[in-house]
Amino acid sequence: MAQLYCDTCKRFLADRLVEGSCPALGCNYDSARGDQCEKCGKLLNPTELKDPRCKVCQATPKIRDTDHLFLELPLIKDKLEEYINKMSVSGSWSQNAIQGTYAWLKDGLKPRCITRDLKWGVPVPHEKFKDKVFYVWFDAPIGYISITSCCTPDWEEWWKNPENVELYQFMGKDNVPFHTVMFPSTLLGTDENWTLMKTISVTEYLNYEAGKFSKSKGVGVFGNDVKDTNIPAEVWRYYLITNRPEVSDTLFTWEDFQAKLNTELLNNLGNFVNRVLSFIAKPPGRGYGSIIPDSPKADLHPSTKMLAEKISNHIDQYIEAMEKVKLKQGLRIGMSISSEGNAYLQESQFWKLYNEDQGSCSIVIRTSVGLIYLLACLLEPFMPSFSLEVLKQLNLPTETKFSLSDENGDLERARKPWEILPAGHRIGMPSLLFKELKDEDVRFFREKFAGSQADRAVRAEAEAKRLAEHLKKTKISVPLN
Repeated sequence: MAQLYCDTCKRFLADRLVEGSCPALGCNYDSARGDQCEKCGKLLNPTELKDPRCKVCQATPKIRDTDHLFLELPLIKDKLEEYINKMSVSGSWSQNAIQGTYAWLKDGLKPRCITRDLKWGVPVPHEKFKDKVFYVWFDAPIGYISITSCCTPDWEEWWKNPENVELYQFMGKDNVPFHTVMFPSTLLGTDENWTLMKTISVTEYLNYEAGKFSKSKGVGVFGNDVKDTNIPAEVWRYYLITNRPEVSDTLFTWEDFQAKLNTELLNNLGNFVNRVLSFIAKPPGRGYGSIIPDSPKADLHPSTKMLAEKISNHIDQYIEAMEKVKLKQGLRIGMSISSEGNAYLQESQFWKLYNEDQGSCSIVIRTSVGLIYLLACLLEPFMPSFSLEVLKQLNLPTETKFSLSDENGDLERARKPWEILPAGHRIGMPSLLFKELKDEDVRFFREKFAGSQADRAVRAEAEAKRLAEHLKKTKISVPLN
């Protein structure tokens, strides 16, 4: 096999250490990597790049011949196509996963090199290839199985049990062929009864402000950056799911992040929970002394009955969305229940009902506190720390296992929110769940995370030097007694 070798660095180059122009017709992206073009998504071999260059020294590498192992994809073509045609339908693969997979098949399956001339990686257990390692995207998916075997000796109950186990996978669109073509081919080629992927949920690209997120180039906000902001994890989780690029590329901007936090989490969700619990916590005469009131004949109360019908529909839509791995839609439906709750409170004018119609007020409040538990249940897959805090404020055990259904699998209780929590239950201490993100915070974060991580390091070093010089010039006087 022909491979790129850098005379300056004295080594064969890993795919990620080669850049050049993409050879795909109409693309010509000039920073395509040796294994894939980030712009058009085409999988490449390094020797296919036009005008290749070594990323380490920028020299032009030469082509040298070297022996490698290949995955003979053409030999598994019929089995692979049968698997893809069946599972893409029954598993409701996302459209971008289907498109990416069939584009690969359309080009025709070719033998795929699965080894590299590198020092770092998993060594090939064969005497003739002992100086080589496996290509990462051949080796990494096998790691899914080996990691499971490290956790349990019963790993085959998961990975060799397709009759009883369904495998779901989530990834960006650039990794699709490795999981819908290469890895299934590896497993099918063994003729063993492996659990093959049923459902794949694929995202497009999430871009950052004016450009692309890029870990290699350090552009964007990453895990260590997120931690440094001191913005709670559930806020980040919420924003990333609502902005999940399921159909097309989406854009992260600090203004949009601020708007979703302040409008949707603080003013909608947080406001609903706090209004209800704070009212219950007020002393008798102004509230319920932290005790959930009884609600006789709630199912006959007109506005409550109407609300229950809406909630029931939302629950059905939520379950359907989550079963089809429509995460963004599932979260949106969950949040719409919070909006319904706020509208229900506002329409009832419970603060007036408390003095004018205690029976109706008790129905509204017990129904609303049931909605709070329901929200914690529906939003737990997206914001587990939010749901945990709601449990604490409801004075329920934090080890509570959320479930929409009862022990018999019946959803009826969830469709009658006034029955979710028992009358007479004492709630905990209400507190605010979300904090406003101010304009000055947004300006600070945008400036802090502008440019690449390398640029930030230079700015931080310059600022440190400036402060050091300033301190040198500062005179400290100590008053004498």
